[in-house]
Amino acid sequence: MTDDKDVLRDVWFGRIPTCFTLYQDEITEREAEPYYLLLPRVSYLTLVTDKVKKHFQKVMRQEDISEIWFEYEGTPLKWHYPIGLLFDLLASSSALPWNITVHFKSFPEKDLLHCPSKDAIEAHFMSCVKEADALKHKSQVINEMQKKDHKQLWMGLQNVVSTWSSQEIETTQRVKQDRFDQFWAINRKLMEYPAEENGFRYIPFRIYQTTTERPFIQKLFRPVAADGQLHTLGDLLKEVCPSALAPEDGEKKNQVMIHGIEPMLETPLQWLSEHLSYPDNFLHISIIPQPTD
Repeated sequence: MTDDKDVLRDVWFGRIPTCFTLYQDEITEREAEPYYLLLPRVSYLTLVTDKVKKHFQKVMRQEDISEIWFEYEGTPLKWHYPIGLLFDLLASSSALPWNITVHFKSFPEKDLLHCPSKDAIEAHFMSCVKEADALKHKSQVINEMQKKDHKQLWMGLQNVVSTWSSQEIETTQRVKQDRFDQFWAINRKLMEYPAEENGFRYIPFRIYQTTTERPFIQKLFRPVAADGQLHTLGDLLKEVCPSALAPEDGEKKNQVMIHGIEPMLETPLQWLSEHLSYPDNFLHISIIPQPTD
């Protein structure tokens, strides 16, 4: 892979200022103060919110506590979607901090998967990594890894920290760098391809839209055209989600976001896959309506 380490670091260390508030109908013994965190974009809500859970449980009776779940403006937040994807898809045009509501009852069975433990998160994460490698390398790379390599990938992600205070940020800088190095020492192997080829076999991607009931779009798409030209983000959208693109003579109606930015449509898809994929090795692409203000 091309070695743009600064891009990889910016993606890894991306944070979203977030305010967690307990749902007004939850029964408490005293007032529940909001809780603030800088959430890591690359992680999962149920992996980095232990502090939130403990904070609100302090003011609640044990019998009123069941499985925790989160909601933003009436939409339950899927824990198996990366945090950055959830924010881009649902809240990217709103002011910061991101205001998330915390619930301990009335779990929305139709909308969310249960998350009984961190083992469930690990299983989901590793399943995505294996699916991505099946697309990129016919599973050859992931199958050649030892179990300790799989565990190192997971531990690198699991130990990405949530912080808020400047003092916490300073004291965790070295730890965060260590986790980045720990993760990328293994993940780099998943981003390589033979020198005689110009990219992966297929690009692992999922395209999400707020305007459709379909969870996401995922199809087979090669990073290199038959004539040897590199496919771009625009080529991908034109083929699998043409509604996301503005007509040549019309105004732009949508934003195409990855990790909170709008990449140029001319960007090679192979480069995006190597540098802007989430730790699960997928490009998670959000198509959201263009803000009107």
